[in-house]
Amino acid sequence: MTDPAVSRRPEQLSIAVRSGTELTSAELYALLRLRVDVFVVEQECPYPELDGRDLLPDTRHVWATTSDDRVAGCLRVLAEEGGVQRIGRVCTARFARGTGVGAVLMREALELIGDTESVLDAQTYATGFYERFGFRPEGEEFLEDGIPHVTMRRR
Repeated sequence: MTDPAVSRRPEQLSIAVRSGTELTSAELYALLRLRVDVFVVEQECPYPELDGRDLLPDTRHVWATTSDDRVAGCLRVLAEEGGVQRIGRVCTARFARGTGVGAVLMREALELIGDTESVLDAQTYATGFYERFGFRPEGEEFLEDGIPHVTMRRR
């Protein structure tokens, strides 16, 4: 079944998946720029974006680009202790919000993860979005960089 939000996409998207060691410098730059634009600038959260995990061989980056090579959205999948996979840094460019890009990226990430247990820390306003993909809230709400979050898990 096609997600109705995806059919509203204004442009055809290309999806890319690369490990941390496969990223080109231009790809890494584009992903970091989007993440800084969304999390640091728009959400006004100065935080250490460069955490040392982006270039690890077991980190997988998933992103969508438009036909004119703009990054519409991205996320990363990290290997955690005990074999759990962590989805993080999920963001969509302002121009692509409401078009289904986030859903496309999440489906791609879950395809990579398969049946492996996965976890993410969701901004609380987005919990309904992640519940669509089988994630359930776990524990208490917490503040991260002044923004309410909740841990969500998919077993």
